[in-house]
Amino acid sequence: MASDAGARMQDKRRGPFAPLPPQAALGANGLARVALGKTLFHDARLSGDARRSCASCHDMRTNGASAVARDRSPDGAPLDLNTPSVFNAGHNFRLNWAGDIQGFQAQARASIENPRIMDNTLPEVARRLRRDPALVARFRAVFGRPPAPDDILQALSDYQASLTTPGARFDHWLNGQSDALSAQELRGYQVFQSAGCAACHQGVNLGGNLYQKAGVFHPLVRDGSPVLRVPSLRNVAETAPYFHDGSAATLDQAVQAMGKSQLNRVLTPSEVAQITAFLRSLTGEYEGKPVRAKRP
Repeated sequence: MASDAGARMQDKRRGPFAPLPPQAALGANGLARVALGKTLFHDARLSGDARRSCASCHDMRTNGASAVARDRSPDGAPLDLNTPSVFNAGHNFRLNWAGDIQGFQAQARASIENPRIMDNTLPEVARRLRRDPALVARFRAVFGRPPAPDDILQALSDYQASLTTPGARFDHWLNGQSDALSAQELRGYQVFQSAGCAACHQGVNLGGNLYQKAGVFHPLVRDGSPVLRVPSLRNVAETAPYFHDGSAATLDQAVQAMGKSQLNRVLTPSEVAQITAFLRSLTGEYEGKPVRAKRP
């Protein structure tokens, strides 16, 4: 009976949210695939001009994203959309701002073959990697053959699936550590729910699991009101600038704009401060260090 009561209290505390689950244990081959994927993620040979890697836009030393509103294509033109963080992306139901891709393998293929991103082909990537004896040996050890397109995608997928950021204070609080959040953060958590933010930003990733129109009541950005995949709010305090066009420079600006455009509500300065305090409790750790914003 006591355990049932405790479970009910835990469910009430969690509401529509869930803590980040622990990573599944990997065997030796799984760990080797992740390590190989990490190498490929940072390898500029995946791009047509051999000058950019996945990590050129998704900086793994900081926040898994970029610090500019829009990264540049190989020809120097700005990309159409802001670069989202790859951290915890495995908990999103779809990938990309449009939510038009399902799964890391499809995402990796699309990025490699996109002329505005990597501008290459998988057969060419495989040919380049086969010229590297050390890398060939690693592929043989993991996949039993030299670099092949499917194995390249598998390794990249396994690595990206490993990119979670545990240790957020909000997760500790959800798991029963009552002192993990300050009074200001708890008030922000309450306002986050009562204002309606949690209608879209919920679940394990506080987002990433549904589509929504950007600008339900009022325009959010200048380019109309597209329907987009709701972004995750994990590590959001460290991933400025915000929105699909990178038009909000600060977290305060983003919260204010969302209140008006999505909720038809002008949030008070106190409410903005409380919500942003709560959002800062969503910052986790990668490789034992807190996720931190990349400097422009």
